[in-house]
Amino acid sequence: MGLTAPETTRVLAIDAGNSKTDVAVVTGTGEVLATARGGGFRPPAVGVAAAIDALAEPVARAFADADVTSVAHVSACLANADLPVEEERLATAVRARAWGASVEVRNDTFAILRAGVAEPRGVAVVCGAGINCVGMRPDGRTARFPAIGRISGDWGGGWGLAEEALWYAARAEDGRGEPTALSRALPAHFGLPTMHALIEALHLEHIEHDRRHELTPVLFATAAAGDAVAGALVARLAEEVAVMATVALTRLDLLGEETPVLLGGSVLTAGHPQLNDTIRDLLSARAPKAYVQVVAASPVLGAVLLGLDRLGAGARARERARGYWEPGKA
Repeated sequence: MGLTAPETTRVLAIDAGNSKTDVAVVTGTGEVLATARGGGFRPPAVGVAAAIDALAEPVARAFADADVTSVAHVSACLANADLPVEEERLATAVRARAWGASVEVRNDTFAILRAGVAEPRGVAVVCGAGINCVGMRPDGRTARFPAIGRISGDWGGGWGLAEEALWYAARAEDGRGEPTALSRALPAHFGLPTMHALIEALHLEHIEHDRRHELTPVLFATAAAGDAVAGALVARLAEEVAVMATVALTRLDLLGEETPVLLGGSVLTAGHPQLNDTIRDLLSARAPKAYVQVVAASPVLGAVLLGLDRLGAGARARERARGYWEPGKA
């Protein structure tokens, strides 16, 4: 395929996560004109207006470096856009900034999916702070979950795993639960002697709330050392990932076709053998034609490719853009 979008047609791609935002200005032929990085995107915490204000700063820097004031299309993949109504609300706020003639807002999980596939076809499961899964086909069909937390049936994610580890460790120490090395490993991570001391430090905020995520790697290390309780939690996460992927494949009628299942997010890309091997084994039994890949590319590449898809850019343009973030693949 050729380059069907003109060089003068430009895309503003935004990948905004809870901790950081990446933006890029790209031509219709896949040339990257400018990139910029900003802070986290958290509309539930600060409100939609303030969250969009935070996006404006890296967008302004990218526009200045690219010597443009607007683009043909804005492709924004945003954290916390969990429901279609939230996507539309955020799209309205982005349109008001007049950054582009057209705007499409998606949940940021779609960026990870698109970054890992040659065409918009496959399923992605992301496990970072939370857990989510989306799927898409070239004909525009998608599969997704609300991914709001326990009220939408979710289990897992870095925060959830840390909470589960604390629960089991606390009960092991006071006798309500079965023994586990987590009762020693979790407090030791913070230089504390017992779970009681850790519980007190967390409750009184002597340890900042945001540091709880540090306990997730401790959980995996404890599981790798052979602890049964920690191992069961890792196995349950693998089950959740496999279930989400299988359901998404089923909804999109892809169980019978060779289809990539992409794994993204800090937990699934950390290279925990017990977790990733179990996910592969479960999917091999439930979706034999699916093949698992870990996404290493920056998610902003996915936002770029979704934007180029929208403009009708050809394969050469997509390959050119991919080569910027994945040298040697242009």
